[in-house]
Amino acid sequence: MAVQSPARVHGKYEQPTASVRYDDASVRKIPFRNLRLADFTWSVPWRRFRSVHGQAHYSGRYASVTMAGPVVYESRLELARLLLADMDPAVRGIYAQPCHMTARVGNCVRRHVPDFLLVMESGVVRVVNVKPEARLADPRIAEALAWPRELVERHGWEYEIWSGEDRVVLENVRFLAAYRRPGVVPRADIERAWECVQDGDRLAVAERRLAAGRPEYEARPALLALVWSGRLTTDLSRPLSGEWVLRRSA
Repeated sequence: MAVQSPARVHGKYEQPTASVRYDDASVRKIPFRNLRLADFTWSVPWRRFRSVHGQAHYSGRYASVTMAGPVVYESRLELARLLLADMDPAVRGIYAQPCHMTARVGNCVRRHVPDFLLVMESGVVRVVNVKPEARLADPRIAEALAWPRELVERHGWEYEIWSGEDRVVLENVRFLAAYRRPGVVPRADIERAWECVQDGDRLAVAERRLAAGRPEYEARPALLALVWSGRLTTDLSRPLSGEWVLRRSA
């Protein structure tokens, strides 16, 4: 189902648009073809976050290191994607509910609010929609996600539909997120760990070397903070143990 170009459409919605809400409560409506990353400076989520007793969905605010502030989410699955983005060193910006997209698709006017917009270190912009895999089989859901893909990719941005990750990976990322905030582990301890760990060390070996006579559990937080930041990498598909093999990033 194709998004019609301005030349083929007449009436109120003559071209696809993106409406962006800002922190001064203003809203700017931008032709999608003119949308730029700079348009999201000082933007806020399109939907106003709220949490009420008895609501069916799980929502909240996540304290993102990437954004040095809160990023909203509206489901546990969205939170999982948000954690992965926050840990990814290649991600330099995370915008939740970045805009309200409007386009004429066939004979209907369609509207959509993406879940996230990710800004990559490479300069690539990626629009992300989070949906449980079971719901993707619903033709209505598939149709609702198809026209935003066409519009985004035609604009030269990437488009992602995310439905989950390996359970062990997510459990590891959730655990490592405890070490994400500056000051949780003293910076001096982190730098000392970085100087001590050798490429290919098992976690238990690096802990013993770093502890230098202290209890080994005292050395682990600094090493895990390095894994969260991406300075050290390991196979996150394996449960956390002293057998984790640590690799120094380039």
